[in-house]
Amino acid sequence: MDTQQRILALREELHQHNYRYYVLDQPSISDFEFDLKLKELQKLEKEHPEFSDPNSPTVRVGGSITKNFPTISHEYQMYSLDNSYSIEELKQWIARVYKNIENPTFVCELKYDGASISILYENGKLTQAVTRGDGTQGDDITANVKTITSLPLILRGSYPTKFYMRGEITIPIKTFDKINEQRKDEGLLLYANPRNTASGSLKLQDSAEVAKRGLQCFPYAFVGENLGFDEQWTMIEKAKELGFKIPETASLCSNLEEIIAYITKWESKRHQLPFEIDGIVIKVNSFAQQEELGYTSKSPRWAVAYKFKAEAAETTLESITYQVGRTGAITPVANLHPVQLAGTIIRRASLHNEDIIKKLDIRIGDQVYVEKGGEIIPKIVGVNTDVRPAGTEEIRYIENCPSCGTKLVRGEGEALHYCLNEDGCPPQIIGRLEHFVSRKAMDIESIGSETAILLHEAGLVNNVADFYTLTKEMILPLERMAEKSAQNIIDAIENSKQQSFERLLYGLGIRHVGNTVAKKLALHFGTMESLKKATYDELILVEDIGEKIAQSIIAYFDKEEHLELIDRLKTYGLSLELGKEQTPISDKLTGKTFLFTGSLTKFTRAEAQKLVEEHGGKNLSAVSKNLDYLIAGEKAGSKLKKAEELKITVLTEGEFLELINNN
Repeated sequence: MDTQQRILALREELHQHNYRYYVLDQPSISDFEFDLKLKELQKLEKEHPEFSDPNSPTVRVGGSITKNFPTISHEYQMYSLDNSYSIEELKQWIARVYKNIENPTFVCELKYDGASISILYENGKLTQAVTRGDGTQGDDITANVKTITSLPLILRGSYPTKFYMRGEITIPIKTFDKINEQRKDEGLLLYANPRNTASGSLKLQDSAEVAKRGLQCFPYAFVGENLGFDEQWTMIEKAKELGFKIPETASLCSNLEEIIAYITKWESKRHQLPFEIDGIVIKVNSFAQQEELGYTSKSPRWAVAYKFKAEAAETTLESITYQVGRTGAITPVANLHPVQLAGTIIRRASLHNEDIIKKLDIRIGDQVYVEKGGEIIPKIVGVNTDVRPAGTEEIRYIENCPSCGTKLVRGEGEALHYCLNEDGCPPQIIGRLEHFVSRKAMDIESIGSETAILLHEAGLVNNVADFYTLTKEMILPLERMAEKSAQNIIDAIENSKQQSFERLLYGLGIRHVGNTVAKKLALHFGTMESLKKATYDELILVEDIGEKIAQSIIAYFDKEEHLELIDRLKTYGLSLELGKEQTPISDKLTGKTFLFTGSLTKFTRAEAQKLVEEHGGKNLSAVSKNLDYLIAGEKAGSKLKKAEELKITVLTEGEFLELINNN
């Protein structure tokens, strides 16, 4: 056997042993024998780099160093799930599903408490791994993910040519405890919990260190075209065949009673699992029915996460401080005597607004109950009034901004108080600067929070347009600013001029305009000039733009200083209109609205919606009187019935294409 044949044989053998050990839990050789074979392969690969393979079993041990993790756009958006915290809420979700589709079945799966990942497989090989990020883009951490021993580098059996495996990366509880025991022996700070440790491990620069963390990856979805199966349950079974590690815990359920039984079972048994879960995910089983139900801008309508009852702790409220956000929103924050909750030391908790403070009748010195279920920031959910100290006083909500002293206002129907001194309130100014340079906005990498504060305090940047007036000579005198750092900042600012109109629109920080809304506004109006002139009636016709968002946009463009800011940005060369690649191919569908339902055969739903936008039309997410055309594929259900009741024009896929081609 020649060297190349020996290398290939070792790789195949080690892949098989990895699969048997880490996936099947059925090792066929000893660890010592495995290590001997691995060392032989490492030696041969080092001596013969011409036979290198990015998916060799030797990558499991790591060794590559990554200084920066490139940002990658997701081909398919990674959605988050809507949460349900009670059986009653779950019943309401089930009722909505039954209202829109007929005879659904459901798949119940454990909700792994870890870090979401999207892994690209092409021709059966792992080629890229990207973090969830903001759902539209994330960080390329391929080298680190390849060290996860339970994850196949090369798939088994038959597989789709190209697909994304969506999964959750976790650390087993025993492994986490072992890591903390070692850190304790070394006198190091202990890690808070497995979830945060898993997430942090994925961003370590040295993949050899990642390999030591014992990470696991559990798939929950395949995403792509022509996958070869049409149900979630079939996908789970297929994932096992391909070599993925799938806990034998999922269940196919026919009705609410079976779903509740599954939830009850695992709520009591979850602490017996070798990994952490924080709830149950319930999905409509049929992919065709999933498409029928569709998505909101953030979440699929065909899935929901039932979150287990939150863990709670009792501690003392020591004080309340008030934070000022970039939009001027005031948020009260409870400062607590430190207490351990769900593996984390809690020192602060959100109080949300004045109404919550009054509802709780919370007072300084109270013993309060803190929960963390489903919340990034813990919240106070109650007060132990039985032990309330004598002489405590009701909390009076502040009347003036804690930063600039401006009188606070609270609009009709608003939950929060606001400071309207946007040009003279430091936290608002700095917050807008930080937001503008953030990754989802203009992505000016060299300017972080600390640098934004330095630039503002030095009087160099008071609004976002001021970034484009900076020179290297202006920023070199700043504290800890070196020649190279200064040049990097100037280069990053110059590069940001190439960012898209929608990113700029999001970066302006208009209240209630997130990145998804910014994209829809940009696609609908095309230019900043058109958006500035848009009326209330024109704005609310845009998908997902409601009364509050429309009013906020109008209020923003009513201010002369905002118009001047936009004029300056235009002067500095920033894009205030859609790029050519985003501009509609034609105006054949302008002014018309479309919705696709049922199983489509001539194109995917995403391709169909793109066609509408390319020809000037608009996609809607539900049947209403504002809908012009419903395109019905095979097995169209309740949306078709409702469209017929409202006398909306129904087209076949072929008729829709004729509408584009013949006009």
